Amino acid sequence: MKIEFYKYHGTGNDFIIIDNRDLRWKPDHQQVAFLCNRHFGIGSDGLMLLSNAEGFDFGMTYFNSDGNESTMCGNGGRCLAAFARLLGMVDTKVRFYAIDGEHEASILNESGNVTQIKLKMKDVIMEEPIGENFFIDTGSPHYVIFSTNVNRLDIVKKARKIRYDTCFAEEGTNVDFVEIKNDHLFVRSYERGVEDETLSCGTGITASALAAAVKTPGNPGFFKVKTRGGELKVSFNQEENIFSDIWLEGEAELVFRGLIEMNCA
Repeated sequence: MKIEFYKYHGTGNDFIIIDNRDLRWKPDHQQVAFLCNRHFGIGSDGLMLLSNAEGFDFGMTYFNSDGNESTMCGNGGRCLAAFARLLGMVDTKVRFYAIDGEHEASILNESGNVTQIKLKMKDVIMEEPIGENFFIDTGSPHYVIFSTNVNRLDIVKKARKIRYDTCFAEEGTNVDFVEIKNDHLFVRSYERGVEDETLSCGTGITASALAAAVKTPGNPGFFKVKTRGGELKVSFNQEENIFSDIWLEGEAELVFRGLIEMNCA
């Protein structure tokens, strides 16, 4: 069967997206890994299926590039909202259901293939820091490390030791390295399931901003965040260790669309 796919990226975090409302395809581990393979498939950090979801504009199913279904993806959620807009399913307000529950998004503006979107993330209750670092669940688990000269770090080597540490159980964790600059944060992220650094990670950027808020009392309730793939903004309400009304804002871009032959039995 020939399947139509769309390739999107959010600040360099790239995804294959398939409209699965009528297709109702349930890809297996090998099929997802093949599609995401950058040498033999289309190539991406992950695969997303847009499906019907009663009471919502659509449902989101996310797979990492290793073929396994995964937890929430912030950049992916923004790209999926842009895709729904492209399909004519939504106007400027979006409600969808993901593995961590209900989300809403707002289409801020559109220019060609680029859509500016803000996505509401789940509320977060911060646990006590682990020394100078933080473990935060923003829809996906993240271990946040503050450092200097983050751009020079070998983050893959450092992150893998933490990602597979037994204290994070069998599922492991994502790992983010954060540097607090004068007017922004600089973040690099290692994602489990990709098992490498990605150019940007939405849930990781969110976790990094919330951790930075704890470390910088009197912050204005938002942070600009720069990654190797681009710039985003995280805004929030903070009452001591409780964060609500958390929004991740940035661009989602349609890169290309195409057809691929797959066995969908």
